[in-house]
Amino acid sequence: MKRILLKSVLAACLLPLAALAGDPVFNGRWRLDPARSTALDGWSTLDLVISVEGSKITLLHDLTWHATKVTATNVFNSAQASEVKNFFRLDQRHMAVYARPNESAQVTSSWLDDGRTLRVEAQVPLETSQGNPTMRLYDEYRVLEGGNELVWIELHSTRSRPLVYRFTKVPTEAATK
Repeated sequence: MKRILLKSVLAACLLPLAALAGDPVFNGRWRLDPARSTALDGWSTLDLVISVEGSKITLLHDLTWHATKVTATNVFNSAQASEVKNFFRLDQRHMAVYARPNESAQVTSSWLDDGRTLRVEAQVPLETSQGNPTMRLYDEYRVLEGGNELVWIELHSTRSRPLVYRFTKVPTEAATK
């Protein structure tokens, strides 16, 4: 009886921790499939490197445009609201709308669909030639059946249509080359 009670208490304590973490298949390098994605204006290639460690989530954007190479990282926490300095947006170079210097985006995130979807919401303070607005972003990163494809859907408060990017998983041995 004590053993059953102990297992029940342990399961009740660990269940909230499991809800904080996404499916481990998120971890790794994902390569954009441009033919099936929204136009990647301003860039030639995009790899998205995702690292989930407990409630800490790191999204590294590895981009190129001809000889130009840029790496930008957003780090946040699914267990609590986060402040992210210089929050990177994929379209900022093309639109010439950048994060306001010395200000942070307010970011919240959570796991949906039993950890198969990462939901990220951000309030990003921007600097534009017309003033300093705040853009609201809603992102979903969804791992599809089989774990080899990822879809990133992004809604902007400033756009009427979503941006949709499709990725394929880069095998571990190829990602290190």
